[in-house]
Amino acid sequence: MQNLLFIISGLALLILGGNWLLKSAVALSLKLNIPKIVIGMTVVSFATSAPELIVSIKAALDGFPDLALGNVVGSNIANLGLVLAITVILGGIDVNKSFYKTDWPVMMLASLLFFGFIFFDKELQQYEGIIMVSVLFAFLVYILRFQKPAVVDESPDDDVPLPLYKTVLFLGLGGLGLWGGSELLIEGAVGMASAYGVSERIIGITVVSIGTSVPELAASIIAVIKKEKAISLGNLIGSNIFNLLAVLGITSIITPIKVMDEGLLTNDIFWMLGISLLILPLVFLPNKLRLNWRDGIVLLGVYVTFVYLTLQ
Repeated sequence: MQNLLFIISGLALLILGGNWLLKSAVALSLKLNIPKIVIGMTVVSFATSAPELIVSIKAALDGFPDLALGNVVGSNIANLGLVLAITVILGGIDVNKSFYKTDWPVMMLASLLFFGFIFFDKELQQYEGIIMVSVLFAFLVYILRFQKPAVVDESPDDDVPLPLYKTVLFLGLGGLGLWGGSELLIEGAVGMASAYGVSERIIGITVVSIGTSVPELAASIIAVIKKEKAISLGNLIGSNIFNLLAVLGITSIITPIKVMDEGLLTNDIFWMLGISLLILPLVFLPNKLRLNWRDGIVLLGVYVTFVYLTLQ
């Protein structure tokens, strides 16, 4: 009963946090005259990746490296197969050239960098973490200086600039809501999963990863409802980049992360690479430079298949 209460409370906090975070992100983009996708890929992505960062660092320090790795790999799969799927089922997204010229290639680069670092020696070492964080820093410098909108935003009339103190307040409340909500959700979900004797990797790749992807889901659904699609797409792509380069990069700098369960290298990591690759053809087929409900069903089908096969 206590675990169920944690899950319900966590979800409520995540929805509130997603709404507050979106308000601050829109206000920042208006105040600084920065494309909304840049805000989505930086401020919103970092805030919604905070649960993964906290969970991964704690798991690695507590001696549960597979939970840290499974959390991030599973979250990246869930962000595209679950969150992006639901987002585009609710409303199609028009995509511009900078998406496949910058954002998607960087996400694939981060994915392949992680794959290369961990596949052969089964460990993320400190110097590899430093390289990953350095790549993230270079990417952030680039998008803040050169990035153009990667999706066509509908510029709703309710984009009203907020006073600076309200922007900071919503940003802080949003981050706290997402963090606190994720903590409650994870504690409740892991408590329920552990009762059934599920392995650490399976818990990380499914329950914990879905739990830490709920902030992205909450922020993206709210963004779609409010027609801020630039933020919803940028948030998801940016979050996957942050999960790999920042979450695993920072965690491995603090303490090396060693693979304990071979399933991560023989199964999970290939699903992550596969669904990341799948996004590009979906952007062009059947409708060029647009993701719609059909693409969402394809992505959701892939995710359901992944979860089903992983739990077998």
